[in-house]
Amino acid sequence: MPAPDAGTDPAVVLSGYGPVGRAYAERLLTQGDGLARDHGVRPRLAAVRVGSAQVLLPGGEPVPPRPAWGPLASLEQTLDRTGARVLVQALPSSPQARQQAAEEAVLALSRGVHVVTATKSHLLSHWSELGAAARAGGSLIRISGATGAALPAADLARTGVRGLGCRSVRACPNGTATFVLDRLAAGDSLAQAVREAQRRGIAEADPSADLSGGDAATKVRLLAALLWGWEPSAVRISTEPVDAQAGPAAVAAAARGHRLRAVASASADRPLVVEVRLEQTEPGDPLHALTGPEKAVVYGCPDAGDITVSGGRSSPLGAALAMLRDTLDVTAPRGYGFG
Repeated sequence: MPAPDAGTDPAVVLSGYGPVGRAYAERLLTQGDGLARDHGVRPRLAAVRVGSAQVLLPGGEPVPPRPAWGPLASLEQTLDRTGARVLVQALPSSPQARQQAAEEAVLALSRGVHVVTATKSHLLSHWSELGAAARAGGSLIRISGATGAALPAADLARTGVRGLGCRSVRACPNGTATFVLDRLAAGDSLAQAVREAQRRGIAEADPSADLSGGDAATKVRLLAALLWGWEPSAVRISTEPVDAQAGPAAVAAAARGHRLRAVASASADRPLVVEVRLEQTEPGDPLHALTGPEKAVVYGCPDAGDITVSGGRSSPLGAALAMLRDTLDVTAPRGYGFG
């Protein structure tokens, strides 16, 4: 097996070519000069894989139309042929894709290939196995795209609040829920609010995971795993949905100058529990200040003070940019001094 490319143009294999995967590929193909200038590395898209086909791009050329692709080889063969240094996963976060995503990631990590993923499902079910494979292969796994698109919540959980004594997380990590609640407060029906979110590209065709609280709970489970070493599959969750009954509550909250928010929370003092509740947030609360599809995470650090990260585009491009950031994190040369 050839050693992974250690130069300044590390080869990347992309698994999944939906909206997020396409946005990521476009960034690699069009931003190479800027990445090389600003970060000292030009990640090169060397292959794209989907369910039954793949295409090799030895020169980092644009991805051709699907009819020009060839049959799918094993991931092991693709990694060998490309000399890949990074496997990027943009597979759907669905039960059907979970096993494929897990097997791909474990194989890559155990072979010393870094993994960048926006796929959530296998992180919930195979967290310990992925960590063991990364240790065995001396590789890294980064999950920014799975915890809030462009919002750098995972970076803060992994290293940004390290040593600051973080004891709690309060978050609105789902832009669809925040947007819909604000539209309900303005008098829209639930159906009207969802349609508008879909029209603007905020909500997916099936927004059930967003409105049920399931997506927010998943993201906070992953943040808690980074913060406190929790095993995500062992976490107990309870959720309160954004449904038709939330409309009157949102209107009533607005009349008092409050905003109803779907708040996902976890505490180091209540291990392995994540809750999502509809809360009336008051002015001064960072979660109250959110507008539209914005997201925020508040890390409660009793001695250092609360630390909040907010904003970030909630879209395929936002997730793609998070994956690009993670790709740079695992491939950019380590400098000295402030580098």
